[in-house]
Amino acid sequence: MDERIPVTRPVAHGTAKLLPDIDRKGAWLLTVNDAPQSYVDLDAPTHLEFEYARRLGHVLDTLAEPGRPLDVLHLGGGALTMPRYLAATRPGSRQDVVEADRGLIDLINEHVPVPDDAGVRLHAADARAWLESESAAADSVDVLIADVFGGSRVPAHLTSVAYAREAERVLRDDGVYLANLADTAPFAFLRSQLATFSTVFEELALIAEPGVLRGRRFGNAILVAAHHPVDTTTLARRTASDAFPARIEHGAALRDFMGDAQPVRDANAVPSPEPPDGAFSIG
Repeated sequence: MDERIPVTRPVAHGTAKLLPDIDRKGAWLLTVNDAPQSYVDLDAPTHLEFEYARRLGHVLDTLAEPGRPLDVLHLGGGALTMPRYLAATRPGSRQDVVEADRGLIDLINEHVPVPDDAGVRLHAADARAWLESESAAADSVDVLIADVFGGSRVPAHLTSVAYAREAERVLRDDGVYLANLADTAPFAFLRSQLATFSTVFEELALIAEPGVLRGRRFGNAILVAAHHPVDTTTLARRTASDAFPARIEHGAALRDFMGDAQPVRDANAVPSPEPPDGAFSIG
């Protein structure tokens, strides 16, 4: 019998809940205001339940030879799904997680903590402020993963050219920037993010479910940015054959998708669009 019970706590953006998965003994779903935020399986940290997390995992798996440790900066913590995944697949990785919501950090530490020897350090701070501080040294990380949502929207101050430049500054020359974004047709936000990051990085790719890219529904898209070519062939094969098939856009097709979108400046930055009712909610 599963004796785990749900945990509810007020956090910065509303009410967070940790809900046990009755079908997986060590698994928990984190929601904020009843919208799913993270899913973790303490007994199987390589299990990625959410579609966007699986796509992040595919990219991470292709960045270096299997098992090689990486230095990773995570902006946004949630229930620490990706830090757990990297600690399991690339032991010895050095990972810093920046999460603005102290209440959420406390909830995770108390009920679904990361093992002390996992190489994961948590910091309660705003993502942009952290990037602009002495804590974020130049050329210090192999991967930067941005998965920051204020409620259900990417905050405006994490969408501009100035932010992109700070992200690029902390990455090593062969580093890779990954971001979890969300939008739907006509893709004003997503296109503006491509335009913004194209001012800083030479190579861009976008991974999303085909229905999202066709504008049929609101959904997540993974932005990949680097100064070197991304292994799109391997990623295309892995994402297409996944349990949640996705498509990767890059090169001319991605430039066509971006169209005449303009880079975002701090002065005119806006949050990502509000998801339609029921887009990510449960129950």
